[in-house]
Amino acid sequence: MLTATYILVSLSVEQASIRMSLLAFQQYMQVQLRQQSRLSLAQLQTTGDWLNRLYQGDYWRKVEMYLIPAIRRATPHADGLLNGLLNELNGLNHAALESINVVQQRAGAALDSSEQQAEQLCAAIDAFCAALLQRLEKEERELFALARKVIVGEAWFAIAYQFLAHDARAQEARRGKAQVLPFVLPVPVPAPGTPGGATETTGIAGTSAAEALPGVSQTQRARA
Repeated sequence: MLTATYILVSLSVEQASIRMSLLAFQQYMQVQLRQQSRLSLAQLQTTGDWLNRLYQGDYWRKVEMYLIPAIRRATPHADGLLNGLLNELNGLNHAALESINVVQQRAGAALDSSEQQAEQLCAAIDAFCAALLQRLEKEERELFALARKVIVGEAWFAIAYQFLAHDARAQEARRGKAQVLPFVLPVPVPAPGTPGGATETTGIAGTSAAEALPGVSQTQRARA
């Protein structure tokens, strides 16, 4: 069915984005941490925050929000295959959460100047990324195949509608953020014949109107 193919391809794109985010984060942290012999409390806290964001983002994926509930509805008696698979996926999530706890515990402990601390932190990050990457692979290999088997007919169209609504909300949120610019005080227009009436309009502190316009800040890239 074309609708099922569309949905699973869309999910694969989302999975690929998350995979790239995890690998980029892992590589960056390896380079940063293994070049240092001492880690500051701020570095540990920042690392823990990033891990937590990547972990929490898992709950907002389309797989979690729409596909797994659809599989559950299609198998109301929850056969052993589905339960076993979901237990494995939850186990990988738990392993990732344990890695976050390790980082947070290191941030709360007394800091030392040995290289062992950086090595332990890198090991926790590697374990975190490995668990989530393994989950992504298992979802694509087993969960998607199970979805094709148990979800039929109109249920695929219902999921597709949820996907379209989800993407529309996300696009609207991005558009809203892009249109919100810093407030700029209006520049008074000089009266005809007064000094400055024929010159470029000036704003606060003698800057030109062009200089007073706010610049567009660059945004960082996601996942998954």
